Order: sequence, then C-alpha cells, then structure tokens
Amino acid sequence: MSTTNIFTPFSEEELMPKEEKLEVIKKGKQFSIGIPKETCLNERRACITPDAVQVLVEHGHEIIIESGAGQGSFFTDLQYSESGARITQDAKEAFSQDLVLKVNPPTEEEIDYFKPNTYLVSALQINLRDKDYFLKLAEKKVNAIAFEFIADEYKQLALVRLIGEIAGSVSILYASELLALSNGLMLGGITGVRPTEVVVLGAGIVGEFATKAAIGLGASVKVFDNSLSKLRRLHTLVDSRVPTSIIDPKELSKSLRRADVVIGALPRLNMQPIVTEDMVMKMKKGSVIIDIVIDNGKAIETSELTTMEDPYIIKHGVIHCGLPNLTSKMPRTTTKAISNFFLSYILNYDEEGGFENMLIRKNEMKQSLYMYKGRHTKKVICDRFGLTYHDINLLIF
Repeated sequence: MSTTNIFTPFSEEELMPKEEKLEVIKKGKQFSIGIPKETCLNERRACITPDAVQVLVEHGHEIIIESGAGQGSFFTDLQYSESGARITQDAKEAFSQDLVLKVNPPTEEEIDYFKPNTYLVSALQINLRDKDYFLKLAEKKVNAIAFEFIADEYKQLALVRLIGEIAGSVSILYASELLALSNGLMLGGITGVRPTEVVVLGAGIVGEFATKAAIGLGASVKVFDNSLSKLRRLHTLVDSRVPTSIIDPKELSKSLRRADVVIGALPRLNMQPIVTEDMVMKMKKGSVIIDIVIDNGKAIETSELTTMEDPYIIKHGVIHCGLPNLTSKMPRTTTKAISNFFLSYILNYDEEGGFENMLIRKNEMKQSLYMYKGRHTKKVICDRFGLTYHDINLLIF
C-alpha cells in the first residue's frame, strides 16, 4: 500500500506535543525614587515634572524630592507635593532611595549618601570625571546607569538623541545672542543683506537640529562630517539645500575663515580636535564658536569648559562657549523632555518586573550600565582611567 505524502506547513518538531505554558502575571516591584537637588554647574534642569510624579505615584511608587529640586525649571515644591511626592529638606534622604534620578553625576560628598545596591541614573560627562569618582562609587556597591549609554530596542541612544535635539536648536539661538553682542550681526538673512554664515561640524542629531534651526533663521549653512551616510541622511532631511563636505582640512579652513558661527557637534572622545588653533586664528574677529561636545571630547582645540556665570571666553578675537550643559539654558523644555522619557522608562520596568528582571532579559539594559554592584562594566571607561574591566554578561545571566 503506497503512502501518500500529506502537505503540512509545519516542521516535524513543531508537530511534536509540548508542555502547556501558563501565563505568569508579571508584577512590578514598586520601588522608591529619590530626586535630589542639583548642586553643580549651576544646573537648572530636573529629571521629572509634577505630572510625571502623579502617574508614578498612581502606579504605586514612592517619590522623595529634595526641596527646591524643580526650582530652576520653574516647578515649585507645592506642585510636586500636590502630585503625591514627599518633599524632604535632607539631601541624604533623597540619595538613600532604591532609584536615584539626577541630571549631573553625584559629587564626592553626595556619593557618601548612597546605600548599597542603589540604582543611580544620571549623565556621566566623561570628560569632567576623574578616576576617584569611579573608585568612590565602586566602594558604595552602586549600580550606575549613564544617560549617554541608555539605548532603546532599536539600539538608538534614546536620551542622548532627545537632549541632542534640544542642544542643536539651543546652540543656534544662543549663538545668535552672542553674535549680536560681539559685532552686532543678526543671525539670519534680511532682504538685501548678506546672510550670516554658519559652519556645523557633525551631521548627527545635534548637527541636524542646529542646521534646521540655522536654516529656519535664514542663515547660510555648511555641514562637515567624516561619515558619508550621515551627510546623505542630513541632505534628505533638509531638502538638499545645504552644502556638505567630508572633513578635509583645506576645505574646512576655507569655510572657517568666512564663518560667523561655528557649532562643534562631533564628539572626539580620546581623539584630536578637528579645528586647530591655527584655523581659529584665521577666523573673523567677533565670530562665535559653540562647542557642544566639550564634555565628550572637544571638537575645537581652543575651546575650554565654561560655566553659566561666565558662559564664554575670548581667544584670538573669537568668542568661545564651552557649556557642558547648554540645554540648561532652556530648563523647562529640557525637563519636560527628560521627564517624558523617564516616565515611560520606569513604567516599562514595572511591566517587566523591576530592574533585576530587565537586566536578565534585555541586552540594551545591560549596555546602559557602567557599574554593576561596584564593578566597572564599560570598557571605554576602564581603558581611559586604568580601571579593572568586568564583562557585564558574565555578571548577569
């Protein structure tokens, strides 16, 4: 008797009987969240708005906010307490919660307030850190996550991208203010008057938003980057109205001589700056340089870190601004943007059953840590500061 082959779209393995899987309802571990007041760099941004606090409290979290934490962004203690947060006068109490949300990294004094196994989420600003910071943090057995390493499921650096969008736009608005101060020029084009010339170094997110803002004001813009794909992407996004170029010293030098404004938006971590001192010396007197990536390896050799009280210095007749927290100039908008991100970030962890579960399940969560229970887990940091490197995949599995 001949056997007929029956067509089936399933493989043999798929037709084998399997054990029944029952749904396990994931219940998030509710944790306490501390929001300390920012103490350095004249920081005016905060990580969370009263609206976000209300949603988190409704989800069962306890929020402890140090008095005055939202002041720089024009949010009052009353607004936070009415949203369900508990206001404390003691910074130590805000730092001793399960999760601490900060904009700037903690100071040496603040690190002492941490309890072991706390999750710290803050910016890292690697150029402003030293070895002692990491050693002191390690003593406290902290789990530290940096804004710069937080990636989403598409492997995009979600928070860097978000802050970069604001930084790009703010850089042009602030440059226009400085340009008016230095030589009375208006950034933009007026009928019958030659438009100001803007050179943007870097065609990433910051460069893209700086370019859009400058074009919107009517300036003549030229963009430089070493990545052709990024330049091509920028071309598509701004309707090909912007001349772009690979970083060729001769071409760059020519553009810088004509430039009224230069925006440095290309991180040069452990690399030489793109714009040399010679190039700056040949620039027009009264022109403006804003180095946005100063906290991540500077793009312009002559730029230096500046503060909110003294936001710029003058070298070779050129104004240099090197604010590591440029978006702090627009604190409320930036706070709202960061808060929106953290609201979905924390609620996402609730659904997955808390931080520990997320670390096991999600690779991008592992990659956002630069310290796990006091062990250094980021190779780039360990190489730079001579620290012992531990592979995160061998610590959590």
